[in-house]
Amino acid sequence: MNVKEGISIDNVYLENLLKKFKLLDIRDKYEEEIQLAIEKNLSYREFLANLLMIEEMGKKERLKMRNVKAANFESLKTLDQFDFSFPKTINMAKIKDLQTLTFLEKKENVILIGPPGVGKSHIATSLGIRACEEGKKVLFIPATRLIDELDAAYERKTLKQAFKRLSKIDLLIVDELGHMKLDKEKESIFFQLIRQRYEKNSLIITTNLPLGSWDEIFTSKLAATAILDRLVHHCHIISITGDSYRVKGQN
Repeated sequence: MNVKEGISIDNVYLENLLKKFKLLDIRDKYEEEIQLAIEKNLSYREFLANLLMIEEMGKKERLKMRNVKAANFESLKTLDQFDFSFPKTINMAKIKDLQTLTFLEKKENVILIGPPGVGKSHIATSLGIRACEEGKKVLFIPATRLIDELDAAYERKTLKQAFKRLSKIDLLIVDELGHMKLDKEKESIFFQLIRQRYEKNSLIITTNLPLGSWDEIFTSKLAATAILDRLVHHCHIISITGDSYRVKGQN
């Protein structure tokens, strides 16, 4: 079928073509854009550019929503919702700078340190959502679950495949590292994870333990040092102090 030959093109034919080529947003809005082009006397080039921009924005939004769903966030929180006045100490400028995702481009890590309830997970989630908005693959997972799942993969002899899946994640958020004591086997698995992501993909870790106390998680100071050596080499370390926001107003 050739438009130049004068064959009429009805809406059904157009919508079938747009559906075929998966131009979903253009299909939904092309009639509206035709009217707008007529009213504003737009050129063909301007009309086409408007249609393509609509499709681009729609695809970006759908990708964001798919990524957010796949990330398994425990809740959806943005930095705009964070109360920076509550913690006793917090580097607000540094955290807002992280929202630019430059650390992700540079394959750097982020470690958020502080007692329970000061907003570490909130900040980590907000950074993860920003990454999703930019089309990045993100996974949010509690540290205990991550270690248990990798240990189970080791027992099933599928650890290599598990690491391969994680290697496709642009930003891995490991929440609440510190509520555990790893044995030699699990420690080795965690070290392999850190080593495989080193200078390749970014990590965000939230923890209630200062870095000097990480031997409480691992089997020795030597093991903790070996893991921290790779983690902090290209890393933004943010300490937050204060009382728990969860019990705010209960005193």
